[in-house]
Amino acid sequence: MTNTIRFELSDDGIALLSIDVPDRPMNVLTPDLQAELAALVERVASSDSIKGAILTSGKVGGFVAGADLKDFVGAYDRGITAAQAAAISRDMSASLRRLESCGKPFVAAINGLALGGGLELCLACHYRVLVDDAKAVVGLPEVNVGLLPGAGGTQRLPRLIGIQAALPLLLQGRSVKPAEALKLGIVHELADADQLIARAYAWLRGTPSAEQPWDRKGYRVPGGAGPLAAHAGVSFTSGTALATGSTQGNYPAPLAILSCVFEGTQLAMDVGLRIESKYFGKLLSGPVARNLMRTLFVNKGAAEKLASRPSGIPKSRVGKLGILGAGMMGAGIAHVAAQVGMQVVLLDSTLELAQKGRDYSARLLARELKKGRTTGERIEAQLARIKATADYADLDACDLVVEAVFEQRDIKAAVTASAEAVLPASATFASNTSTLPITGLAKASKRPQQFIGLHFFSPVERMPLVEVIVGEQTSDETIAKALDFVGQLRKTPIIVHDSPGFFTSRVIMTYTHEGMRMLEDGVAPALIESAGRRAGFPVGPLALSDEVTMALMQSIIKQQEADALPEHHRSTTGRSVIFRMVDELKRAGRRYGGGFYDYPEQEPKRLWSGLAAAYPTSAEQADIDELSRRFLSIMALESARCFEEGVITNPADADLGSVLGIGYPTWTGGVLSYIDTVGVANFVEQCRRLAERCGPRFLPSTWLQERARAATNFHPTASTG
Repeated sequence: MTNTIRFELSDDGIALLSIDVPDRPMNVLTPDLQAELAALVERVASSDSIKGAILTSGKVGGFVAGADLKDFVGAYDRGITAAQAAAISRDMSASLRRLESCGKPFVAAINGLALGGGLELCLACHYRVLVDDAKAVVGLPEVNVGLLPGAGGTQRLPRLIGIQAALPLLLQGRSVKPAEALKLGIVHELADADQLIARAYAWLRGTPSAEQPWDRKGYRVPGGAGPLAAHAGVSFTSGTALATGSTQGNYPAPLAILSCVFEGTQLAMDVGLRIESKYFGKLLSGPVARNLMRTLFVNKGAAEKLASRPSGIPKSRVGKLGILGAGMMGAGIAHVAAQVGMQVVLLDSTLELAQKGRDYSARLLARELKKGRTTGERIEAQLARIKATADYADLDACDLVVEAVFEQRDIKAAVTASAEAVLPASATFASNTSTLPITGLAKASKRPQQFIGLHFFSPVERMPLVEVIVGEQTSDETIAKALDFVGQLRKTPIIVHDSPGFFTSRVIMTYTHEGMRMLEDGVAPALIESAGRRAGFPVGPLALSDEVTMALMQSIIKQQEADALPEHHRSTTGRSVIFRMVDELKRAGRRYGGGFYDYPEQEPKRLWSGLAAAYPTSAEQADIDELSRRFLSIMALESARCFEEGVITNPADADLGSVLGIGYPTWTGGVLSYIDTVGVANFVEQCRRLAERCGPRFLPSTWLQERARAATNFHPTASTG
């Protein structure tokens, strides 16, 4: 018996290789597993007593989930070269190539999900039987972490099912369920779990072929390959344009995948595998893959496992949740809470308003029913868990309450007092405020130690992030309970310390305000929006301002001024544009009929025709890449200030908050990863140059300049989390 694979040999010479990587909930392609797999392939190949082999998993519900990204994430920081990274791919490819060409038939009995390298292992087998279970998805998701399948995926999948069918799976990283996998030809048959191994044995006991289709004389890629294939114009010419347009050149993996498929499928398999390894090496040795793996896999996973939870405090669960305010935010929180089984009390000033909030869930669930994703019984059960009410007495026995009323202190204070009058002494009180300091709001509470901020993002059912905001008196027990609650909702929490605007609101405002300053300085509106998208933001700053509304921005500025906040806590960069748009031009945002854009019925939005007259453009326009850098830099600089002030203390939280909450481009890894990628010294110099051209808001602090001189990154070198 080996450490990662259990070997059994039947009386008729069929080997059963059960993969079971110790101390892992799911099998991953660790170096030990790869070495033992290679050794067992040789054993099967060289033994006259072994006729063939079955590869399966010793873990229930999962075959192999791919490579362990924790092994890859530190490669860039360690200074790995493209050649060294390519060698990693070549070694795994060589093992799988040996498996498929050794002369003995192999069957993959896929008893659960098979992703990335796990599916590549299956594709190297001569026959594939997949368990008929909706959770047993198969796919090659490497593009999502800035890589490409490096163990033959870009070569075997197109050769198996055709380039047209393979490219969407490779470029989108999409996983498919068993029925689709069978229809596409990724697997040969489906079987019930208790028949899976029997079906594999049956194929091996028949007249199995130990030769892959692509190794047979006269083989042709289904649908053709190369520039003369009928699909080539769509697959490669249009595909390259689409990939470039959607990634803005910031994500190298899609173009590398297209190149691998185009070049490799015209050549012999062994040459195609070498081409794949070459491109894999370039990606793994670059910063984008590091950034994506670290933030979206390693650090996101740690946050969702509640790595920041105070220790020594018993785990808690919310059975009954109270929500004050049934507007879009409160209704969204109610929906996701009921979805995971909580009893929800949704309270508003009138029963009619509360019922309207409950109806929000009914509409969302009706859409899910129409798409076949739920049933009438499930909808009825979920809606039954949401009680609409105007009576505070219904909050009795709630474990936690989320206040989601208007952003006005007096209103929040009133509902806090009314709720605490009926809540159990042990209940946690959370405010969903996005800008008002938690410590100030907690003054209305008789239990400030049990008062915390939980800032959700709209729409709640789609946005994964929750800012957990700690006030001056918030206890560790309350922090732990809040994190447990976020975990129940299956959201991603970050810890933020109390400050005006907290973290995400403070940082996103620099994006919208910078866009307005560009407008004021004569930059063409279309160029401003294009520069935002060029950097990788989902929408331009002017479009985002319309969605947030200038009316809300003006209200925030007025509140900041009324509170006499220090200058660096005030949103002043776009102040004059905001006040003019609201007061003079009467263009307060989309909700008010229009802002920087017009919103005609039945037509796409378009830039307001009066914008050119209100803000004339300069004869000479800035370079789009420089404008993009302004957006990236001002947000990263503000994040560094938040870190310096202790608003956020974990660089991973800053990155997650910026990427998941406010749309900072994922290729950067997040705001502080962007600074590390540019290099702290280079970033400081870049900010100095921007300050000379654009104003003192870009000046780096003394603290940041000292980090630059000491070459101190925000993330530890070669970090794995």
